[in-house]
Amino acid sequence: MYIHQLIQHPTRHPPDAKHGSSSRVNDGATNALKTVQPGNVAPFEADPLEKLGRRIAAGAIHDSDERCDAPKCQPETRVAVQDDLYDWITDGDGPSEHPRKIKWVTGPAGCGKSAIMGSLADRCAANGVLGATFFFASWSASIGRRQKTAFVPTIAYQLVLHRQDLRTAILNAIVKNPGVFGKNIHVQMEVLVLAPLREVVQRSDRSGLRGAMIIDGVDECEAVQYHDATRGRPVRMNAEDQLEILQVLQAASSDPYFPFRILIASRPERVFRELFDSEGNSASFAQKLDLSEQYNADADIRLFLEAQFNILRRRYNLPLSWPSPRAIQTLVDKSSGQFIYAATVMRFLNTGQREPPTALLEAALNLKTQLTSNPLEQLDTLYTHILESSPDPLLSVRWILMINQLKNFTHWVRGPSAFDVNLLLQTDPKSDEVEHLLGNLHSLIKIPPPSAQTGNVVQFSPQITPRPSRGPWPWRETVP
Repeated sequence: MYIHQLIQHPTRHPPDAKHGSSSRVNDGATNALKTVQPGNVAPFEADPLEKLGRRIAAGAIHDSDERCDAPKCQPETRVAVQDDLYDWITDGDGPSEHPRKIKWVTGPAGCGKSAIMGSLADRCAANGVLGATFFFASWSASIGRRQKTAFVPTIAYQLVLHRQDLRTAILNAIVKNPGVFGKNIHVQMEVLVLAPLREVVQRSDRSGLRGAMIIDGVDECEAVQYHDATRGRPVRMNAEDQLEILQVLQAASSDPYFPFRILIASRPERVFRELFDSEGNSASFAQKLDLSEQYNADADIRLFLEAQFNILRRRYNLPLSWPSPRAIQTLVDKSSGQFIYAATVMRFLNTGQREPPTALLEAALNLKTQLTSNPLEQLDTLYTHILESSPDPLLSVRWILMINQLKNFTHWVRGPSAFDVNLLLQTDPKSDEVEHLLGNLHSLIKIPPPSAQTGNVVQFSPQITPRPSRGPWPWRETVP
């Protein structure tokens, strides 16, 4: 049983494993190290810039060579959301004595967050309103993109290239604090970013010091393990390092001399919901942008599919009648607003399989045709990764399957309410078993908290439908 047939609600896809090694700085960063000469810096002029360059994750920057095949928005798609975010970067929330400089962009797995952030970063860079970017990636060969260790140095490195006076301030800070790279990221942010910004802003105007810091995929950051777990020390959880990054950014945004607006894009995992949705933090953050609730992506997905099918028709000399409007609509419906499903299908059709594109499309549409490969193998891998974040993945899958069956009851026109799910599935009515079991799976299934369950419907999409297995799946033998 394919996982995508159980939960056809994907996450961001891992590019092919062809990216650079973890030990090198990419050519763009290396060239910058060679060409940028700090001015008016304390002794050992070349040393601080080289020292900083050795600590960065060059592949995490939006225009790095490692991100050469990163997803970007198809032309004429996701226009509204990009415009809204760009307007917030340039204009904020309007006149305010205490501007809120952090905005959370969230949405289900695979809804296109990274593509939007990448396209937005390019737009900001072209218009001179980009401060820095960092794209975390759990699939990257570079440990700097998977962990927090290179996060602040990479931000500082981009600011060094931003303008001359800021470069001088940051490089002097490195000379005065040679051990800063061994400090925690709170100290690094203060020494390498905030203190230099204060120095520059206080002695000059803010012209040129504005725009965006775009941080994508914080939910993919893995925890750094400082202790030997075999000696009884607890293993550090990913959520702990993710929260530390969020707290560092929150502290930076509250500094009156910090001139940038911060966009943080992630899946709606628990650590992010608890921080951004907390009533106590409502004054610190701009209104969040939920891609699944505020934008309908169906029209954009259709544009993407039509453009890709045009390429296939020209390549294989196929008739204009292929594919049929019904086939395109079926793919739009199956995508359920998640670009990654449509992108995965089109990538499968473009991979040069033995079968012709017409047969491959038929297989992707109904998954009944016997093929030499799995059309949605990437999605199975992604769903496995997400489901394994549950404390009991097997039980989580069973619950999700049962919730899907409950949707078929005519009693629930819009699907079962969260109260009904708790009543029918929890073994202990007084426990919060739903949050414990599914709390880390909000990118696949969303159930309102106990305080808001009455009348609220369990939300997930698309349909979760078990089908016969065509490939290995860790839990398939025990799933009904």
